[in-house]
Amino acid sequence: MKKPEHRPFKVLESEYLSSRPWFTVRRERVELPTGAIVPEWYIFEFPNWVNVIAITKEGKFVMISQYRHALGRTNYELSAGCCEEGETPEESARRELLEETGYGGGEWEQFMVTSPNPTNHNNLAYTFLATGVELIAEQHTEAGEDIKVELMTREEVEELLHHDEIIQCLHAAPLWRYMARYPF
Repeated sequence: MKKPEHRPFKVLESEYLSSRPWFTVRRERVELPTGAIVPEWYIFEFPNWVNVIAITKEGKFVMISQYRHALGRTNYELSAGCCEEGETPEESARRELLEETGYGGGEWEQFMVTSPNPTNHNNLAYTFLATGVELIAEQHTEAGEDIKVELMTREEVEELLHHDEIIQCLHAAPLWRYMARYPF
């Protein structure tokens, strides 16, 4: 597989504008390989993210719904969250699925790695496929979470995808890939 020529920017100056949980941003002055200078390039620093396509032994997709304040709407999504320090992406994914839904166990594989926004985000999003999961605990959500768990058929998930009802792109893309890789 052919890879593109690596052409990194030269960082001329860098300063942090904010260093808070969920809002760490730095401004850099960079020089492109063409010689052009960009005086302000903003980079948002986040931990890596994880999400899980979880499918029960009965073939149901474990989906969640929750209100997303920035958009002002409630959406269907995959179970997802942040990698905690010291955890591998898979450990984080297993923890998030269990906390948000109470589901666990099964067979796990890393399914896909994406970049939320390579222009100005420094993190990656790891998607895991967990098959044969089962309800093994109660939900243990965080204070800022109001999550409803819903088991859905493949047809229901596909219908949501076709009607843009799974709007989180880091969840829609892996689900579309799953549908393409595992057709009926």
